[in-house]
Amino acid sequence: MAFVKGAWRILVAIKDGLVLLFLLLFFGALYAALSYSPKPGKTVSSGALLLDLNGSIVEQPAEIGAMALLSGSGPDAKEYRLSDIVAALDSAKTDAKVKAVVLNLDGFLGGGQVAMARVGKALDAVRAAKKPVLAYATLYSDDGYQIAAHATEVWSDPLGGVAIMGRGGSNLYYKGLIDKLGVNTHVYRVGTYKSFVEPFTRAEQSPEAKQANQALAGSLWQSWQDDVAKARPKAKIAAYAANPLAAAQAVGGDMGKAALANGLVDKLGDEAAFGERVAQIAGEAASDKAGSFATIDLASYVKARKPANDGQIGVLTIAGDIVDGEAGPGTAAGDTISDLLLTALDEKELKALVVRVDSPGGSVMASEKIRGAILKAKGDGLPVVVSMANVAASGGYWVSTPADIIFAEPDTITGSIGVFGILPSFEGTLAKMGITTDGVRTTPLSGQPDIAGGTTPEFDQIMQLGVENIYRRFVGLVAQSRKKSPEAIDAIAQGRVWDGGTARQIGLVDRFGGLEEAIAEAARRAKLDPAKAKAYYIEKQPDSFTAFVQSVADREQGDASAPPRDMLARQALIQRGWAMQAVSDVKALVMGAGVRADCLECRGYGAPKHRNAAQERSVLAMLAEYWR
Repeated sequence: MAFVKGAWRILVAIKDGLVLLFLLLFFGALYAALSYSPKPGKTVSSGALLLDLNGSIVEQPAEIGAMALLSGSGPDAKEYRLSDIVAALDSAKTDAKVKAVVLNLDGFLGGGQVAMARVGKALDAVRAAKKPVLAYATLYSDDGYQIAAHATEVWSDPLGGVAIMGRGGSNLYYKGLIDKLGVNTHVYRVGTYKSFVEPFTRAEQSPEAKQANQALAGSLWQSWQDDVAKARPKAKIAAYAANPLAAAQAVGGDMGKAALANGLVDKLGDEAAFGERVAQIAGEAASDKAGSFATIDLASYVKARKPANDGQIGVLTIAGDIVDGEAGPGTAAGDTISDLLLTALDEKELKALVVRVDSPGGSVMASEKIRGAILKAKGDGLPVVVSMANVAASGGYWVSTPADIIFAEPDTITGSIGVFGILPSFEGTLAKMGITTDGVRTTPLSGQPDIAGGTTPEFDQIMQLGVENIYRRFVGLVAQSRKKSPEAIDAIAQGRVWDGGTARQIGLVDRFGGLEEAIAEAARRAKLDPAKAKAYYIEKQPDSFTAFVQSVADREQGDASAPPRDMLARQALIQRGWAMQAVSDVKALVMGAGVRADCLECRGYGAPKHRNAAQERSVLAMLAEYWR
């Protein structure tokens, strides 16, 4: 028996040793895979650089946890970093291995007018280097066509075409529903044009908001037409957009032929025919699949050429809604961004700071926390340059006020200098169900805000006075930054949103230019050579395991996640967006930051927001619970 026990212990020890050895080998191999990255300048196979944009272009992609990726509850579309695409195109124009640039826009969801113009500029540089650019989509939308117009050849599927919608659209207004439910919406605001609260207080836009929004949409629409017409002079874009019915009737409803007849596309053909055309230029692929061609993968190309993040010009990105607390990239959380900047100031030898803003605003408290961290950089002697992307309004402008100089684009949406607070109470709703409230008080503020019994006049007046005080502070910050009187700023504030061209005329921004121009200006102000100055991007980096899982997910992403490709089927996306927007608006009403510098109009002009499967399930659960 003792012999058997001894032999068993030896077998168990051998088993444990083998398991340990296997685990060591497994994690060693995993670590090697996670640690591997191509060296800058590493060669890649020759062919066409493929921009298969199955999602949207953003300033800063949202963070996706490894568990969300593994469980399949990640976002419904991919986000591509604008600076990565521009850098890849800049490299491609001088890279002998890149024979052409190919845009597959079948799954493209947009990215905002400023981003589209920047990609178009990079594509123009590729064409100027005598390299062809070819674009393909079944159905082109506004953003997709804006960049496709910069291609040498524009292809569309015969069953597709070009659907130019122009700027504008509808918002949801809840006043009728709120009245039926008996909800009392308490609004505290300053700004004639501060229309964020109007969906909860009106059944339609106010005349002032409609006038301002019409002017903004008209300016951006004209700029879009100018960009497309310059890139593609033979396209009859103005007539096609102004009277799409006539264009459709002329060809019996065949929108592909309509696009071809009006010069918007060069060829009609399916994806296989398009691929064969690319293969004539870039070479055949090893695969025998119809329409395949020699391809250079965008993600691998970007990774192989990405410079080390070790420059002296700090670049702080403020992208997405400005919220209190902490959050990952793609959301501008006050605590997270301020901590990242303060840590960088402490640990890095930065000589200047560029703040890249792409945000419609949000929490005043979070905006002020971010502004305070930027002021710390300025107090340390760093020049501060702000670079505005698609949107830098309300809280997005608040965080821009410490700048020594502000760069924007003509299509940037900015301003919206106004403040509001909103609070619902449900005394009317409860009364409909026979429920009332009563109690005792020792001061006018006892139990306030009372969302069940209603607010007191004193509480409402104090809240309004507080919002007015914050508005005066906002105007004062802008006045100090812009070197104008508070009265002059108040005249162009009042919550009004401006396009970048008008904003420059009235002094809210200083120069036109993108991120590259802002970095060069920061280098000059820091007495560095702009040609040699390098950027250090101040943002949270994903851990190795998440980065590995993301790279695998990117490689596995296929056509299954592409959106519907015809005009009617895409209405499903619009309907889904409305449902999600309604839930988001209700959440903002009930759970949003107390006092906000936020911009309702701005949200339709940036990159589209993507929600993941878990979020959609939670929304459905909320609706099911409500109607149960």
